[in-house]
Amino acid sequence: MTDLKKTPLDARHRALDGKMVPFAGYAMPVQYPAGITAEHRAVREAAGLFDVSHMGEFEVTGSQAMELIQYLTVNDAASIEVGQAQYSALCREDGGILDDLIVYRRADSYLLVVNASNRAKDLSWVLDHAGQFDAVVVDRSDEFGLLALQGPRASSILSGLTDLDLDAIGYYRFAEGQVAGVQAIVSRTGYTGEDGFELYVPAGDAPGLWDALMVAGEGAGLIPAGLGARDSLRLEVGYALYGNDLDEEHTPLESALAWITKLDGDDFVGKEALLRQREAGVPTRLTGLRLTARGFPRPGYPVVWNDEEVGSVTSGVLSPSLGEGVALVRVRADLAKAGTELYVRIRDRDIPGVTQRPPFYTEGSVRR
Repeated sequence: MTDLKKTPLDARHRALDGKMVPFAGYAMPVQYPAGITAEHRAVREAAGLFDVSHMGEFEVTGSQAMELIQYLTVNDAASIEVGQAQYSALCREDGGILDDLIVYRRADSYLLVVNASNRAKDLSWVLDHAGQFDAVVVDRSDEFGLLALQGPRASSILSGLTDLDLDAIGYYRFAEGQVAGVQAIVSRTGYTGEDGFELYVPAGDAPGLWDALMVAGEGAGLIPAGLGARDSLRLEVGYALYGNDLDEEHTPLESALAWITKLDGDDFVGKEALLRQREAGVPTRLTGLRLTARGFPRPGYPVVWNDEEVGSVTSGVLSPSLGEGVALVRVRADLAKAGTELYVRIRDRDIPGVTQRPPFYTEGSVRR
């Protein structure tokens, strides 16, 4: 733990008795004394506050900033308006996913928000291609603190700390202004299936904003939440995690990301390989699986059909909201169709389940 990086909120986590674990090169809280289930339920019913300052942020400027991003990402960067965010992915030439990311279009720049575990790899990849364009790429990751306020009461908690019109910030939109006296990018995004905001602030201002949010949410049921709850919340709504559900060995077409992959638009890195794969047909697909008997579908467990192993669990959890095992699984493409009966092999027992398109939990407050 002594060799790990610390986020700007490290002292807050330790003061709250957060259980610290290694994650993507950082010391991060996996849970607090209330426990993962309590944190999960707080986000579903009231609000939770997460530290996600470990994420990477690259600023892209220049007259061809958009063209560079359009060339590197699978979605249509040209369609992003100022004040809008877009979910996308970076691919290798062979179509394998280097990372999934969010692209923010500010008035005079773009911000690429990437996964912490891929920060160095992604930066090298973007810089390697930037020379072909009139664009400047700067790694701003260490300059930002990033807090995620998530849950049905997030807006009411935040509204007392800012003059920004939160109701005017739509889903995957953002505004910039003061929050608790701190200059912030306030983005209506998140990883939980609930309404909420991600707040980008200067790293040195993150502890003060954390304190202000915790005080503002005191009577609204707000509690701090760690990586454990973040994982169970995202799985209930079927959000993919890079390194588990997404990787360089599989393409967006195999990974339930065809909806962000604009193969009929401008050229981008990996497009030709993806066009060939679309024509030939994908060998595997990522899909959801809901167990119909009691079981905890952990990553790596085999998925079975007709006594044959046909894939594996990439992410799984015993859902706190549903009381059932839910998972993302990678299986043979012909078995990924919704309604297919499959089994997860758990300690030599085959637990039955049915494939379905996520989300598994559908009662979230997220505004789309």
